[in-house]
Amino acid sequence: MDKNHWRCLSTSMWSEVPSVQVVSWRMLNRLSAEGWAADLLDMMYLEDETLSWAKAFDDDDAAEADEIHKDALGSPLQTGDSVVLTKTLDVKGSSLNAKLGTVVKNIRLVENNTDQIEGRIEGQVIVILTKYVRKQN
Repeated sequence: MDKNHWRCLSTSMWSEVPSVQVVSWRMLNRLSAEGWAADLLDMMYLEDETLSWAKAFDDDDAAEADEIHKDALGSPLQTGDSVVLTKTLDVKGSSLNAKLGTVVKNIRLVENNTDQIEGRIEGQVIVILTKYVRKQN
């Protein structure tokens, strides 16, 4: 995200339209690490009802942004990626032993759990912890 692109918020934050004010407040809040954005936030005034509206959905947006599957090195994972095991894994409930360096192709992301992915090894679909894989380039 180009932080300087959002400098236009210095004018839109003064809009009389509440929805424009809410979007301006949310973006400035996300960019508050930037000095100019923090200064604009300090100057911005919202009615109590509009401010509560802005805060109500901002927490949900931040939670969605945090729900990203990442490998052991912090690279984002997506459905269909190929990964390499960084540790030999014993598969519970099976005699399967997934060895270090095994490539797992066409993974699926486990919904509502960013620590797990699903993959097929030797014909079996297993759940793998993301801390034991790295994305294959």
